Amino acid sequence: MRRRWSARRRPPPGRRTPPPRSNAEPAGTPSATGQGAAAVVSAGLGLVSLTGGWPGTVAAARETLVGQLRTAADASVATQIKEVYGDAWSTTALWGGLFALVALITGVVVLARPAFGAPGRTVQAPWTRSVAWAGVTLGVIGLLLAVLTYTGVLLGLPAAS
Repeated sequence: MRRRWSARRRPPPGRRTPPPRSNAEPAGTPSATGQGAAAVVSAGLGLVSLTGGWPGTVAAARETLVGQLRTAADASVATQIKEVYGDAWSTTALWGGLFALVALITGVVVLARPAFGAPGRTVQAPWTRSVAWAGVTLGVIGLLLAVLTYTGVLLGLPAAS
């Protein structure tokens, strides 16, 4: 029968001692997994803010339909453009800005989380920080594009001639 040594007894000569326990969280703990998932969500939302999402498309289609119903057949071309296309364009920009803002906030929370954790437990996987920075960057770009699109600075409505 082999004799095993416990943490209270000293190991026999020639055996390695177990590594000392650390206060840092290993990469597979629930906190690290949640931070990684939040970083991926941040990057995904940032990407959706740039490419457009289903809610923005549905809201834009609804605004187009409402604009068509509100516009009289004998309305001027400028009024038709504004009612049918302008409101839908603004709605798409608003939804893109909303996704960008959520991506930005989520990424910043993931990056700031280690500063508010327990002392000595600030381990964060390098890929988590990288993906969170990607989410923040995509969020800033998406928010900037949404504001420029909504205000008409970028891709404004065509003028009626």
